[in-house]
Amino acid sequence: MKFLQPPDWLPPKGYANGIAARGTMIFVGGQIGWNGQQQFETDDFIAQTAQALRNILAVLQAGGAGAEHMVRMTWYIIDRDEYVARLKELGAVYREVMGRNFPAMSCVEVSRLVEARAKVEIEVTAVLPDAIKA
Repeated sequence: MKFLQPPDWLPPKGYANGIAARGTMIFVGGQIGWNGQQQFETDDFIAQTAQALRNILAVLQAGGAGAEHMVRMTWYIIDRDEYVARLKELGAVYREVMGRNFPAMSCVEVSRLVEARAKVEIEVTAVLPDAIKA
């Protein structure tokens, strides 16, 4: 992967402006804050986000990839004010689950998600590099 950063731009915090990559593409459908049995264990935004991130990591691992292979992430949230107010907590839980892997990201506030209890839905694109031939 090559991170794309225009030379005269300030560096982004917690995301990349762009990434170029080559390999097997993995598309992770929108993950929400329920467990593998599709049951919510909490209505807390941060806890749901942590679960959604763990769900993403599980799908990536099923494809032989990890957080370091993410190139694009889109967040759908239902409350922008809560998102902004809890950014510090959000950053901590993100780094706990995903490490210091920051793909190109977008975040969009939506009025509702399909699952009524969901507070966040996150989708990811990852690229698993082609094997290097000796």
